[in-house]
Amino acid sequence: MLITIERVLSDSDLLHIATHLEGARWRDGRETAAGPAQQVKHNLQLDPDSTAMAAIRSVVLRRLQASVLFQSAALPRHIFPPLVNCHRDGGEYGLHTDSAVMTLGDGTPMRSDLSATVFLTAPQDYSGGDLVIESSFGAQSIKLEAGDMVLYPSSSLHCVNPVVSGSRIAACFWVQSLLADAQQREQLFELDQAIQSLTQERGLQCPQVQRLTAVYHNLVRMWAAP
Repeated sequence: MLITIERVLSDSDLLHIATHLEGARWRDGRETAAGPAQQVKHNLQLDPDSTAMAAIRSVVLRRLQASVLFQSAALPRHIFPPLVNCHRDGGEYGLHTDSAVMTLGDGTPMRSDLSATVFLTAPQDYSGGDLVIESSFGAQSIKLEAGDMVLYPSSSLHCVNPVVSGSRIAACFWVQSLLADAQQREQLFELDQAIQSLTQERGLQCPQVQRLTAVYHNLVRMWAAP
């Protein structure tokens, strides 16, 4: 399932982030790539130990917690803290698949079920730089407004096309869901969206809403990893 979520970050969030990026320290993006990905990754990455990175992570993670659509689609168990990357001067990230297992700061191994990109640069500010994600429906090219996010399976082959002019800055992170099975996640997402729509029409006291909500939570209870 590939889903775009608009306005995860507000204009004030983007302005706050932009102030932290002024004079920020950038490092070779290959430092955080593993295996074959190191050979195709040509970008810059914000120093993960910098105060700027800490501030940006705080903003993004807070907004993810508040995003009903993200929570519904991802059902997050663990989130690998966002990294901020910059593509410019022909920078690109060739076709690759994200690592299946990542290690959190406390040493906890985390399975990557979902990958996400939050765009921090307006699309008119750079040329090229499309995120291309391969799926069963063919390759999909993604270039969103600043503050918007795309969420997609970490198992997907994907790439970032070369940036011809300007700079493309984005925050990337990964999610281990409560549900390892992608089909189960998708079915629960569709059910949850239907429940929310029905709730708006009929209210929380509607018997059908209550029964469907119970079904939803019982399915989560049955399928969620311990």
